Amino acid sequence: MSSKEKPTLGGQRIKTRKRNIAAPLDPAAFADAVVQIYLDNAGDLELIAKSIESSDLNFSRYGDTFFEVVFTGGRTQPGTTKPDEGERHPYSILDCEAKREQILPSVIYIQKILRRRPFLIKNLENVMRRFLQSLEFFEDNERIKLAIFTALAFSQKLSGLPPETVFQPLLKDNLVGKGLVLTFITDFFKEYLIDNSLDDLISILKRGKMEDNLLDFFPSGKRSAEAFSEHFTKAGMASLVEYNDKKIFEVKVKEMKSALTTQISEEADLSEVTETVKQHVKDAKLPEIEVVRILWDVLMDAVQWSGKNQQQNVNLALRQVKTWAKCYEDTKLMKLFPEIVRSLYDQDVLAEDTILHWFRKGTNPKGRQSFVKALEPFVKWLEEAEEEE
Repeated sequence: MSSKEKPTLGGQRIKTRKRNIAAPLDPAAFADAVVQIYLDNAGDLELIAKSIESSDLNFSRYGDTFFEVVFTGGRTQPGTTKPDEGERHPYSILDCEAKREQILPSVIYIQKILRRRPFLIKNLENVMRRFLQSLEFFEDNERIKLAIFTALAFSQKLSGLPPETVFQPLLKDNLVGKGLVLTFITDFFKEYLIDNSLDDLISILKRGKMEDNLLDFFPSGKRSAEAFSEHFTKAGMASLVEYNDKKIFEVKVKEMKSALTTQISEEADLSEVTETVKQHVKDAKLPEIEVVRILWDVLMDAVQWSGKNQQQNVNLALRQVKTWAKCYEDTKLMKLFPEIVRSLYDQDVLAEDTILHWFRKGTNPKGRQSFVKALEPFVKWLEEAEEEE
C-alpha cells in the first residue's frame, strides 16, 4: 500500500464522492455499507469517523461485523477469519504495513468510535477473542500486526479491551503447542515495552491473571525457567527475565519455609528436617546465605512468644536455637558465619568491641574450631582499623 493509501487522522483532505446509503437489514449489506464509507473517504480515518457518526447504520445490531470490516477490510465468514462475499476496502489494519506508525491511527480511530458508541465495547471484545483464538489461520505478518495493534491498544488505554480478553483466548493447546502464542506474546511484549515500563506490563499481566503463569505461553516441552530465560534474553527483554527469576525464587523460598514450618511444628526428627533443607537447596539452587535467613525465620516463627519480659523471650529463642543447633553439623551453613557477623556489624547490631571480645575470650573449644578460625580475616580487619584510629 502506498503512502497515499495509508489511514490517517488528519492532513490533506481528499475530495470524495457521497452516496445515499440505505440502512441495511442484514450483516452482509451492513458490511458493504461500512466498506463504502471507507472507499468514499479514501481511507481518511477522521472523515470516516465523521461519516459513521452521521450515518443511520444499525451498529447495535451489527457491531461484530463493523469490527470485522475495521480489521480485515470486509465481512468474514461466520465463526471464522475467512473473507466473506461482498465488497472490501484496502485500508484495514491487516492491510497496512506491520509498523506502529501505520497501525496507531487505527487504534485512535477505534477509541474515538467507542467513546461515541460505548455499547460497541463488547463487540470489539468478541472480534478480538475470535481472532486471537484463530491465530493459526493468519499469515505471519498478519499475526505481527495483531500483536502491534494489541500492544498499542493497551498503551493508549483503549477502552473495551481488558487484558483477560487478550491473554485467556490465547491459551488454546493447539496454538500454544505450535509456538504461535509465544511468538505473538513476544511481539506484543516488545512493542508494549517501547512506550511503557516493565511495571506497566506486569500490571496488565496481573489483571489478565497471567502474572504467575508466564510459562503457560510456552509449548509444554519448553516450560522451564531456563527456556524462559533463553527466549526472552534473546528477544532483548532481560528485565522480564530478571522479574521472572525473582518470582520463581520467591515461590521456592515460600515452599521451603512451608515445608520446614510443618516439620518443626510437628517436632519431626532432626535428620528429616536436615534432609528437607538439603533437598530444597539442591532443587531450588538457593544461595546458602538465603538458607540461613529462611532457617532463622522459620525457627523464630515457631517460638511461642509468651514471655512476660525480655529475658524470658530471650530464653525462649535460645531454647529453640539449641533444639536445632546440631543442624549445622550436617550442612555448609557454618561457612556463612563470617558473612552473618559482618552483616550484623554493618547494621550496627553487633559492636566492634563485642566481636573482638568474643573472638579473643568468649568461645568454647568447639566454637573456636568451627567458627572463630573462619572469622579471622574479618577480625584482623577490625584490629587494623582500631590501630589506625
